[in-house]
Amino acid sequence: MSTTSPVTSSATSPATSPATSPATSSATLVASDLDRTLIYSTAALDLRMPDAEAPRLLCVEVYGHKPLSYMTETAAALLTELAGATVFVPTTTRTREQYHRIHLPGPAPRYAICANGGHILVDGVSDHDWQQQVEARIADECAPLTEIRAHLATTADPAWLLKERVAENLFAYLVVERSLLPEEWVKELAVWAAERGWTVSLQGRKIYAVPVPLTKSAAMNEVARRTGATRTLAAGDSLLDADLLLAADLGWRPGHGELADHDWRAPHVVALEERGGAAGEEILRRFLAASTT
Repeated sequence: MSTTSPVTSSATSPATSPATSPATSSATLVASDLDRTLIYSTAALDLRMPDAEAPRLLCVEVYGHKPLSYMTETAAALLTELAGATVFVPTTTRTREQYHRIHLPGPAPRYAICANGGHILVDGVSDHDWQQQVEARIADECAPLTEIRAHLATTADPAWLLKERVAENLFAYLVVERSLLPEEWVKELAVWAAERGWTVSLQGRKIYAVPVPLTKSAAMNEVARRTGATRTLAAGDSLLDADLLLAADLGWRPGHGELADHDWRAPHVVALEERGGAAGEEILRRFLAASTT
């Protein structure tokens, strides 16, 4: 079935920031989610082939002195080529600290989008003007984060709640024991949050509560404005990526993740069959092919 995202894509007034750069020579901007779209944990790689046929892997993130996230070497080569041919913008719900743990192959991206659009990084540094615009809009249109956190604290059951976290003082998320999590609780939370200008997304073991104006699409459109990009390509696997995919000229989603589970579709978004690391490779192939046509 076809559904629409609970995340509303909203245009944000252009920033008049000193970080704004002249238009680049690349007319195509590629905004891609990272986790479970381009990079994968050991479990998310979904290596179903015989061990002897498994692809060579490149570790792109270490956490707690242990390897955490990977790409196939084929995907790494494709990303290096893509980054040299387009304005490649990593676009993630991760905080800035979490994003900086990732070391992608190829040239370092000039721009990156973190905290689901709450921060635009320019050469690794958050753009202050953009940050202020986002925070002001959230304050005007949404219930405060303190109210959301209080509700989560009083309704979440310690039997399945593992951790409660705040990201960049912009949104909250819970880490849960998924097998014990009641589906009805998530549905009730989504209804309650929507009445207060917030949206809810369940991704693996994490439940995100995010203010509706906090979108990847608004940040992508701002970076496109700054770079002079005339065409946008996007990819993502979760409901928090739906607004990004809808705002892009062309998009792709893998055969796994929230969007696939909901059979989420849009006319200009290709639903791939590939899953896991193979999906990451295919998404990069599609980005490259589309950027040269």
